[in-house]
Amino acid sequence: MTTTTNEPTGLSTDHSRAVADGKHSHGVAAVPETSRAARRTSFDVADFPVPTGREEEWRFSPMDRLAPLLAAGDGLLTGHGVLTTVVESPEVRVEIVDRDDERLGSAGKPGDRIAAASWASFPRSTVVTLPREAVASQVTSVVVEGSSLEPTATHLLVHAEPMSEGTVVLDHVGQATLAETVEIVVDEGAHLTVISLQDWAPGSVHDSAHRLRVGRDATLRHIVVTLGGDVVRITPDAEFTGEGADLNALGLYFADAGQHQEHRLFIDHAVPSCRSRVAYKGALQGEGAHSVWVGDVLIQAKAEGTDTYELNRNLVLSDGARADSVPNLEIETGVIEGAGHASATGRFDDEQLFYLRSRGIHEVDARRLVVLGFFAELLHQIGVPEVEDRLLASIENELARSGVVVAPHAEGSADGAPLTGEAVPAEAEQA
Repeated sequence: MTTTTNEPTGLSTDHSRAVADGKHSHGVAAVPETSRAARRTSFDVADFPVPTGREEEWRFSPMDRLAPLLAAGDGLLTGHGVLTTVVESPEVRVEIVDRDDERLGSAGKPGDRIAAASWASFPRSTVVTLPREAVASQVTSVVVEGSSLEPTATHLLVHAEPMSEGTVVLDHVGQATLAETVEIVVDEGAHLTVISLQDWAPGSVHDSAHRLRVGRDATLRHIVVTLGGDVVRITPDAEFTGEGADLNALGLYFADAGQHQEHRLFIDHAVPSCRSRVAYKGALQGEGAHSVWVGDVLIQAKAEGTDTYELNRNLVLSDGARADSVPNLEIETGVIEGAGHASATGRFDDEQLFYLRSRGIHEVDARRLVVLGFFAELLHQIGVPEVEDRLLASIENELARSGVVVAPHAEGSADGAPLTGEAVPAEAEQA
């Protein structure tokens, strides 16, 4: 059924267990002056001044390019530049509802001005529901297709009711200037996978606030893949609401010349005995290519028994590209199973290239194999063959266009971990 409605620094960190020191941060950024939990959230745009770019949540962001979505006037985005089409599994229910539907807003409040403007501006929402105890027999596809560059807002709610199971793919294509809200609610004992693909045409600007709420003994696999668009900024905020909840957040991105791709995650461990794993990998090539990854994890005092780990790896393929990577841990209790993070940014490993070339593989092909190997581990975790094949083809196209000709200068990871290594180090699993 179809429903329509900096220059790379070579810096790295690796901490398989973090000290419960209240605020723990490594990488290229200083610890924020205030707790991540204390930052403002509100449904009212007026509660967020127009940012200047000096604020912590906007640091690294290209404010001039995001300006059309800041709603500096009346706080509303009135364009109609996207069309949402859903092809759902037979077990899944899809509705188009007005903005006053009581289910909307259940995953939390906006955390910045664009997110609040998006909330204030959408006229109707698409709601995708996996009914109680239903097991979806096929993937549900939600296509958001852009048709103009007028500033537009859209809203999607994905709700997995208790003991349900399914996969939803959110696919962004065409050209748009879009502020988006994606709410994901996973009830007790449900198992949900949500894959968000950003495959925009050149000229697109996309800011998307993902608000995730994971219940008792529920699991959520949240996967973000960013390839196209001039500016893409994704901000997943995750909250656990019951013991035994599990979040696996994966991300892949490939920034080309002039592209800005930004992923800022916040995971709030507010209840005991929950688990989170974050692994994001990105490649960059071309003058002005810029990626930003910020991972904030808060373990509140009442969240005893927490087990968390976050990782970011960046592979720089040419001069003129810049990757910023900032992992942060804020820990308010020492009674945890484990907490840690790792971050590394570098170029090709000379030893890998030498090994391949010594076996008769041409240098360009060798570099291509190294890049594909860098992404392979996360690609194979997506679990949807057609999505995996599409992403592999997209990466191949990026490499073919550039020829993957880069300076063979290896900076790698100062902790000795190769950029193609395990998403979660073994010692972190044992911590």
